[in-house]
Amino acid sequence: MKLDFTTPQRQSVTGIIIMFADTFQSLVRAMWVPLLLILFKLKEDQYLIVGLGFFGLVLLTLVIGYLKYRNFTFFLDEEKQEFVLSKGVINKSKISIQLSKIQQVDINQSIIQKIIGVYSLDIDTAGTDKKEISIRAIDQKLALLLKERLLDYGDKEQEIVDENQEIKSEPKTFLKISYNTLFKVGITSNYGRTIALLITFAITLYQSFKDAINTFEIDEEQVDTVFERGAGFFSAGILIFGLLVLVLLINIVRTFIKHFDFVMIKQKQSLVITAGLFAKKNTLLNPGKVQITSYSQNYFQKKFRILDMNMKQASSDEVKEQKKKSNAIEVPGCNTEERDEILKIIFGEIPEKGTQYRSNFRYLIFRTFSAVAFLAAILTLLHYSEIGNMAIYIPLVFVYLCLISCLIYFGYKNHALYVNQGFIIKRHGAWDIEHEIIEPHKIQSITAKQYFWHKSSDVGHLILHTAAGDLDFRFGNFTHIKQLVNYWLYQVETSKENWM
Repeated sequence: MKLDFTTPQRQSVTGIIIMFADTFQSLVRAMWVPLLLILFKLKEDQYLIVGLGFFGLVLLTLVIGYLKYRNFTFFLDEEKQEFVLSKGVINKSKISIQLSKIQQVDINQSIIQKIIGVYSLDIDTAGTDKKEISIRAIDQKLALLLKERLLDYGDKEQEIVDENQEIKSEPKTFLKISYNTLFKVGITSNYGRTIALLITFAITLYQSFKDAINTFEIDEEQVDTVFERGAGFFSAGILIFGLLVLVLLINIVRTFIKHFDFVMIKQKQSLVITAGLFAKKNTLLNPGKVQITSYSQNYFQKKFRILDMNMKQASSDEVKEQKKKSNAIEVPGCNTEERDEILKIIFGEIPEKGTQYRSNFRYLIFRTFSAVAFLAAILTLLHYSEIGNMAIYIPLVFVYLCLISCLIYFGYKNHALYVNQGFIIKRHGAWDIEHEIIEPHKIQSITAKQYFWHKSSDVGHLILHTAAGDLDFRFGNFTHIKQLVNYWLYQVETSKENWM
């Protein structure tokens, strides 16, 4: 039997199970409040009625799942170069996506999908905050063939493949992240994100604790006394050490779950990335549709000779604000040779730094003022919250000032913009030094602004807007910024290359 993507195709037969599970989950989420009320107020003589009602609900869900499966079809329209999907039970809908607008195709496998032996295929287009199309139950071989066909839209010849035919030429793996490298990544990255997560958890726990005190009418003075005694048993050094150990453990676990068995291969002109411990994710990325490419490295990563890479694709304005890294494909723990190989695939060459532009010393003033204002706001909040004696926070204030001074200084030292004919590179960061790379023809708009109090010193700000996010350069020479804006606008207008 041959697979012809130009004729309507259905999901795997086991897709009925997935459709049933999704429908049942949706019904439970919509009705969980009345279900809980029924269970708590249920009498013994009503067990049979409720059991029959539950059985009827499951039966109804099975019928709906089967109808969803039967009405879910997809095919390729070769003439219009579109991928067409039809679905629905009562209100049927048809979704058509131009193949040229598809920027990423993911093949994922959750734990349930592993059990029943199917995969899900997600199609993502530019400018949306969610997956356009998701095929929840599909055979792996069919998913791989369909994925390749969707991204290889330039070939208009009909591709009919025998489903039993073995793939003759396997792409060669050029990047595989070892467990040792993942461990190094776990202990050297994402400190800020993990600390923010712990702070959020601590605030939530504190609020829950306060609510418990009010609910059970516990004497707050007794609780404060217990905390004051406890503080005498644990020094600040032990607490900080425990926090660091917790941060490292969280980083290591999260890194292994997300990037376990990370493999990247080159297939034709695309990148195929596979990773994941519990939920396997297989992503095929077209390098030409990458908007911003970045790589970062801190002191410890430099010693381990590893760095992290990110490739950002187009997303909607809402996604850019809410999930700035949700549209980024991460490559953890690669070395400089592997980084250069990836850059060659994306750009065709290794981007070189051109003319350097630095920020004015007013960058330091602005950052210092922001840090002091933040500290003042926190101290004011603590004072009016009546948490305790403010004198105990004085050592922490000195630690904060020393730490933030170092971060501001190194942030200013590393803040620079490099420009040549083919690339724009921004370097920034105090601890994690990051390089963000964009090509001028992928700029969608440019903002150059100058506040009236900066006119005499000829200082201004630059923001380059792309479909994947913004690249900004603050407190630069405004005369140079205007010259760069005119140069880039000329490049965008005269370039024959597409932005994606």
